[in-house]
Amino acid sequence: MACNKISADWAAQRIKGLSLSQAIKHALIPQSGKKPREQVIKTLIDSFRYPRRGPGMLWEAAAAKIERQGGEIRKGLKVVTITPEDDASWTVVAEDQAGARHAFHATHVISTMPMRELCHAIQPRLDGDTLAAADALKYRDFLTVALILKDRSLFDDNWIYIHDPSVKVGRIQNFKSWSPEMVPDPTLNCYGLEYFCFEGDGLWASADEALVELATSELVRLGLATRDDILEGTVVRQRKAYPVYDDHYQKHVDTIRTDLEATCPNLHLIGRNGMHKYNNQDHAMMTAILAAENILAGKQVYDLWKVNQDAEYHEEGTTSSSRNYHRAYRQVTETSPLVPMASSD
Repeated sequence: MACNKISADWAAQRIKGLSLSQAIKHALIPQSGKKPREQVIKTLIDSFRYPRRGPGMLWEAAAAKIERQGGEIRKGLKVVTITPEDDASWTVVAEDQAGARHAFHATHVISTMPMRELCHAIQPRLDGDTLAAADALKYRDFLTVALILKDRSLFDDNWIYIHDPSVKVGRIQNFKSWSPEMVPDPTLNCYGLEYFCFEGDGLWASADEALVELATSELVRLGLATRDDILEGTVVRQRKAYPVYDDHYQKHVDTIRTDLEATCPNLHLIGRNGMHKYNNQDHAMMTAILAAENILAGKQVYDLWKVNQDAEYHEEGTTSSSRNYHRAYRQVTETSPLVPMASSD
């Protein structure tokens, strides 16, 4: 996307606290690693806690715990309508892959649905201005071409951004650098070539075979592999990976939020798409944790909308005490940086 079509909010939260001089210093001078982690500018942190076999391990463990405690997880369902029955109950209708519909009744609904789709699913229909605001929200989509190749150890970064205008790939993940267990054969590696696109455009609509060939040729062009190194590939498409921050997105979100808070009690919006906020995985998880705390408390103890997308904070331990939640909440609700706004001229 052209930079003049993106709100300055995007840069302000993604490179918070970073200056050009600090970036140059960090790149040229070896870092001692002695500085406390919480004092390191987030953009410059060079180590991560990562599950041995990827983030899916986290969700698998969470699912297993839910089921052990008597909860039920239903997969392969798409929500089609959400209807508030009264001040304390909801009916959610979802459709399975065969077209059959299933109704669920609840006292609370927690939604990670894209805000645009959520607004159209709520029945009776929301106010016309709210639906117009929802339709004005935009998303950027994303696909990854995962290539299995012989490991030549040509780079050991977790990921690298690509700025070469002769290729379309925007970022390359090195999954073996995240964790060797991601690639069980020590003679091989897996690179994820990431392409930013819009659903339905030329890249998105390309056949998987064509995308694997594109990724292969671009990896070779960049000098990160030879064609003989690459053994196979597959394509993973991710709709609505990025909520778009244009000049008017915040006004639209505020319109939707005001209407939902007034008309839809016990509806809790969380996560990146649920709140149309470009937050990191840890902040998205924090909105879910705090939503659960609010439900258990029977009132709004925490304002989920104050969870800052790139606030400075570190892990608070493993206990779920009220003290730890309050401390974590304070750390993720720092004042957001001031950003320039587009002129109305």
